[in-house]
Amino acid sequence: MAWKDLKNKVKRQLSDYMDLPGDIMLDLPKIVLVGNLQVFIENHRGIQEYNPNLVRVVVSDKVIEVTGENLTLRNIIPDEICVEGQISGLAFLS
Repeated sequence: MAWKDLKNKVKRQLSDYMDLPGDIMLDLPKIVLVGNLQVFIENHRGIQEYNPNLVRVVVSDKVIEVTGENLTLRNIIPDEICVEGQISGLAFLS
């Protein structure tokens, strides 16, 4: 077992034992989708790509891809990004 996998396993067990949210202990993204008009992404690492049809946001060791039409970045703060527009897809990329 790799060191990173062991470290994440211990964090997950500690999170479960202490009844703490996984997004805090494991540095996981928290994604809130409001209909197909807004998506809030917390615990991000920045924007990888942006255009009116595609937004790619880096989170921990993955990328979240938001696809749609007329996409705009509403808020960009250190802990959260809000994407608005006609959202048609949301995917995790490795």
